[in-house]
Amino acid sequence: MTIFTPKTSKNLGFSSIIVFLCLFFGFFSQTACSKAEKGCATPTPSTLSEDQQILDYCTTNKITYVKDSRGFYYQIVKQGNTTKPNLNSSISITYNGTFLNKSSFDSGSNTFTLNDLITGWKYGLPLIGEGGEIILLLPSNLAYGVYGSGCIPPNTPLFFNVKLTTLK
Repeated sequence: MTIFTPKTSKNLGFSSIIVFLCLFFGFFSQTACSKAEKGCATPTPSTLSEDQQILDYCTTNKITYVKDSRGFYYQIVKQGNTTKPNLNSSISITYNGTFLNKSSFDSGSNTFTLNDLITGWKYGLPLIGEGGEIILLLPSNLAYGVYGSGCIPPNTPLFFNVKLTTLK
């Protein structure tokens, strides 16, 4: 029994679509692999709740945390001055982002508008002033959520160390 035999141009069009989709998804799966090869390690899978993973990380790494009512954990390393960012602020930061197994997925210095960043940063960065530094431990719903981003898998809690160098 033959399931598919291209006999008409209509079927040939369907075949072309299938080939295109295979090539399209194949390209993006290769792109994801190459990003992983550049140092984007994957987190260690866990059966613990995200909240428990964050609490365990804080205990292991001696982080004196505060739990915000919106669900994230933070430690203010340096308060900074009294000028604090709002959602429309242009902020210059130096940051490091890691999974809770301490493998880094991103770091650098850059300038952003606070409103363009992930929710956990929108909540956490206004807690410090210009010149300040904060540790943020974010559950996935305040980071990259159920979809993930790049090499960050879905439903992954994250650690950030952020220095707010300047703001406008």
